[in-house]
Amino acid sequence: MTENARPSPWRTPEAARTCVSGGLWALGLVLVFVVGHGPDQAGWWRIRTDAAGWVFLASALTGGWNFFPRGVRAARSLRLDMNFLMTAAITGAVLIGEPLEGAAIAFLFSLAELLESSAVARARNSIDALLRLAPEVATLVADDGSERTVPASELRAGQRVRVRPGEKVPIDGVVVEGQSGVNEANVTGESVPVAKGAGDRVFASTLNADGFLEIEAATDAGDTTLHRIARLVREAQSRRSPTEQFVQRFARYYTPAVTGVAVLVMALPPLLGLGAGLMWFERGLTLLVIACPCALVIATPVTIVSALTSAARHGVLIRGGEYVESLGATCAIAFDKTGTLTLGELEVTDVVPLGDMSGDVLLQLAAALERRSEHPIAEAIVRHASVHGADREDGWWVEEFRAHPGLGVTATVDGDRVAVGTIDLRPPAVDGEVPGAGTAGTGMLDGFGEHFDALERAGKTVVVVSRGDAPIGLIGLADTLRPEAPSVLARLRNEGVHHQILLTGDQPHAARAIGEAVRADEVRARLKPEGKVQAVREIVGAHRGAAMVGDGVNDAPALAAADVGIAMGGAGSPATIETADIALMADDLNMLPYARRVSQLARRLVRFNIAFALGVKAILAIGAVGGFVSLIVAVLVGDMGASLAVTLNAMRLARLKPR
Repeated sequence: MTENARPSPWRTPEAARTCVSGGLWALGLVLVFVVGHGPDQAGWWRIRTDAAGWVFLASALTGGWNFFPRGVRAARSLRLDMNFLMTAAITGAVLIGEPLEGAAIAFLFSLAELLESSAVARARNSIDALLRLAPEVATLVADDGSERTVPASELRAGQRVRVRPGEKVPIDGVVVEGQSGVNEANVTGESVPVAKGAGDRVFASTLNADGFLEIEAATDAGDTTLHRIARLVREAQSRRSPTEQFVQRFARYYTPAVTGVAVLVMALPPLLGLGAGLMWFERGLTLLVIACPCALVIATPVTIVSALTSAARHGVLIRGGEYVESLGATCAIAFDKTGTLTLGELEVTDVVPLGDMSGDVLLQLAAALERRSEHPIAEAIVRHASVHGADREDGWWVEEFRAHPGLGVTATVDGDRVAVGTIDLRPPAVDGEVPGAGTAGTGMLDGFGEHFDALERAGKTVVVVSRGDAPIGLIGLADTLRPEAPSVLARLRNEGVHHQILLTGDQPHAARAIGEAVRADEVRARLKPEGKVQAVREIVGAHRGAAMVGDGVNDAPALAAADVGIAMGGAGSPATIETADIALMADDLNMLPYARRVSQLARRLVRFNIAFALGVKAILAIGAVGGFVSLIVAVLVGDMGASLAVTLNAMRLARLKPR
């Protein structure tokens, strides 16, 4: 059994008592209807003393022991919960000489609780089943190159393992040797093998398809991505959604109210001379059984748990029931551009030196600064400089480096003030003045503005390299739109997301080009991180339910400002898994409509289950007062039947799969 896995409800003392209770109840029915040892009708406050009566009494005590202690504690604390109601109903049935019905209530209620626990446990433990997919052993590589087999649970960060074709990867790590396709469906939900080579990340439990891999462990065995997913899903399951909290509050008033009606049914009609006291007492007991809010209380949690686990199995990690409910209600979604609607694989397309500056020197100077940054634009410039042999720092003395979010980077190079970033970024002043946004615009390019404008019109991101007070060159970069982005946004629009906004720190021309390609309703460009946060707050204020989709790290403040923050590519970023409301483990926008469909179906099922539970109880209550519903029918239909119906209905979420 995996860590934190729960034992099967069928292997508990409660299950054993339920089985014994059911066997005794069946034996009592045989004695009454087959052997013919049924007694005459017993009188008021008398327990039947024949063999069948004693068997039914034993059945009631055995099955009822699963909840009698809780019922007594509830009575002592004056808390009318389902355990108290069932305890009172069984006690009353036995005292009025109806042990058959008392035994039926005890057995069927215990069985209903057992089936509910089994269904919920099955949904909860499906995450633990993912952990069991990880291999039990690993091939550890010693310092001398020799191999030995060790338990995968003993692996530690920094150790090396070898994975042969057809074997599962035992630990999160980085490939140091070999090439292969790896099936990452267990983590990302994407079943198409992903090509892996030196420097690529791999995840525990994924399947090595056709090549040899040597991997350096990046984590200890108990801290893999799969373990983090399982831990966070368990935490999400333990948190109550807003609807569940409302139902719990409602049940605190509903149960005492129906109990009060049951007491009136027992007492008032006989006092008014409308029938025998025994008849109305039994009808009141039937109302007590109907008042039990089992189906109502489990309608929401069983649906939310099913949604959380079903989504996690397909690579969508949702951090709680509140986000399951919120995502389906969103009518506006803001998208970051780079890495979300685009692949985030920026490539340098143009190097435009100004004046007497050479292209190689321009690249060298820009790369000298950008090498100290982790921004995607910086990585693209450094990569391009490396390919063209302009990545050497020989002779460059870089100091006072600073990154300016939304603008670029600045430093002092060989005593000169240098800036690499947007046209609004000015180099640091010699006297130590903090650099910031300027207002010169393209006019500062002194006749080279047409180059800048041409690059922008082509939809490219333009980086201005400045030295001192003058620009010395332009670097144009282009990103590739995700092939699935237009169709995903079109699907979301058809499913009710009628306002789609593109947010980016990029320049307006590049932003508009992407916005037009995906048919975004609104494009906001040249936003600093705080500008994105403000934009998201405005969207939240203007729309009923708004989400933000970004990369989970650079966009963390904006994601936090949205009703629901959705991060892309969570499998490669532990920070994303820990901070986002919803993490799409695969770097695939197609999972966003799936996540929203899970949320919408869960919302519909919750509403239907609650309405169904209340409707069944209302019909049975009317029938009970009229004498058309017996105690057995009340527990069989109103309690066990309704509970099973809402549970099985919630399990439909497990069949929902990404398109």
